[in-house]
This record gives sequence, structure tokens and C-alpha cells, in this order.
Amino acid sequence: MELLGPLKFLPLYKNKIWGGNKIKDILKYDYSPLPNCGEVWALSAMEGNESVVAEGPLEGNTLNELLEIYMTDLVGEDVFEIYQNDFPLLIKFIDANDWLSIQVHPNDELAQARGLERGKTEMWYIIQADKNAKLIKGFAKDLSKTEYQNRLYNKTLKDVMNYIPVNKGDAFYIDAGNVHALGPGILLTEIQQSADTTYRIYDWDRVDKNGNSRKLHVQEALEAIDFKAEKEGKIDYHIHKNQSMPMVDEQYFTTNILTLDTAIEKNYEELRSFVIYIITDGKMVLKSENTNMNLGIGDVVLLPAITNKIELHPLSEATLLEVYINLRST
Repeated sequence: MELLGPLKFLPLYKNKIWGGNKIKDILKYDYSPLPNCGEVWALSAMEGNESVVAEGPLEGNTLNELLEIYMTDLVGEDVFEIYQNDFPLLIKFIDANDWLSIQVHPNDELAQARGLERGKTEMWYIIQADKNAKLIKGFAKDLSKTEYQNRLYNKTLKDVMNYIPVNKGDAFYIDAGNVHALGPGILLTEIQQSADTTYRIYDWDRVDKNGNSRKLHVQEALEAIDFKAEKEGKIDYHIHKNQSMPMVDEQYFTTNILTLDTAIEKNYEELRSFVIYIITDGKMVLKSENTNMNLGIGDVVLLPAITNKIELHPLSEATLLEVYINLRST
């Protein structure tokens, strides 16, 4: 199993009506064929969108192929017991150059009742935000289903949404059922369950170049929505340099933030899960038993569960998100 070291994957680019240029200009991804690249899927096992190893002895293998071959060595015994050959997370970068639709995702129970494998809970970490950028997270007040439907019909739903100004480093936990939308001027990374079911509620009366509106999912969304007012807003977290600091520790994923200004060693022998690194600022070198990997903003690395120790050497101050499955938190 000596082939199984830290892994980088080829990006999957998604053109979006609301996409911009920050994925190219800030994250340095080259998606030149696409006019409006709104998303990069950096780590995905979704059918039809499977990440492919970019370099090293396993170059050309998909994430799903690795999971079939290496199983517990890749994801960990406890994770494999629950998820089997389904990699449980999807990692994206999103560039919102315009408002995304107001939308909601189903939870596991509703998704499975509708013949889908799982729901979609996610979190956002803001990598860059323009002045006055904002997003929507939940409602500004409690709504009845009747008022919600009336406002949707009258096109006044946007008047009762909870708008939150955003800055670099802000983070948000978007539980399934939480209505949300990204506004223009935001570049972020999204950590989510490996699912892509989105119910579009309102799309700002937008049409494409042919005058067509995007499909809405008004009826499908009704049963999924939490109509209570949003109270949490941003994730409250703290930075302590050169230490992993908690942001989210929930059923579907744990995310810590790590800001480095000196070299550190990380020991994952007791973790019993794979680890994903998402580099959100700066540059560093990752060193393991068989690897010297240069990393910079926009890079995503998968550390297999059999990884014991690695070293991180920042070339200047650098920040990464550390993501894994903590089954002890379930």
C-alpha cells in the first residue's frame, strides 16, 4: 500500500450563468474554454463527475476506483462501515459574480423518501469578498407556509430574507432545510455531503440569452424548508496560530482552521478518517514519508486514512481548512 500517499486531483469546471473570473484570477485555475466559470469541483465522487488523480504513481485513477481498491486504508474503518464505497464529501470552489438562486436542500430523511441517496448539508468559508458583498442565510422572521407561498407568488420573498454582510474569513454552516443564496462579489470554498440535490425557489426573475428562465422547484422545496427565523448567522471561531482550531464538528463533517507561520507536524494515527486539506491563503510544502508537495491557495489534498504523520512548512503565513469525518461526534 506504499502507493497510497497524499493525493491531488484534476479540477472539474462548471460554467454558470452567475460565474465570474476569480477562480482564474485568485485561485489560478485555468478554465479558458469557459466564459463564466462559477464552480470548480475539486474533490468529487459524484457519478459523472468523478475526480481523477492528477500526479504520482496513481495518476489517472478516479477517486471511486481508489475507494474500491484501498477501502479502509483510504477512508478509515469506521467511515467505510457507514458509507461503504460512497465517498461521503464533495469539495467545491464557488465564484459568485451575481446572485445565485434562493434555494434549499433536503435532509437525509426527505431525500431518501424521494428515492435519493442522501440530503445536502454544507458549510461555506469565504476566501475573498468584495466591498459590500452579502449573502442570504435563512429568513429574517418566522414565516408561515401561507405567507411564504404568498410572497413567492407576489415576488416579495426577497424582502423577508436574512441578509448578512461577508468578509474574508467568514464561515457559515448551512444545515439542510436552511434557505440560502450567495450574492455577487464572493469567492468561497464549500464543504458538503456528497449530493447535488438543489431546490431552486426564486431566481431573481433572471432569463438567459434566449429569454428562458431556469427551472424552479417550488413544490419540491415546500416540504424541505425550515420556516423559522435565522438566529445563528456566522460560525464563531478563533485563530490560534500553528494549531488546529475548531469551526464545525457535526454528523457529516468536522472542519478545523489552521493558520501557519512556522513548520508543524501533524499526527493522524488515532483519527480513523481520511483528511482533506483546502488551502485558502498563502503557500506551503507538505512533507510525508514519500512526498514533497508544493501547495498554494486553491489546492485541495486528500490524505488517506493510513497517513500517520505529515509536516507542513509554510513559505509565508498560510491558512488551510482541515476536514474529516468525526464519528465520535454523531
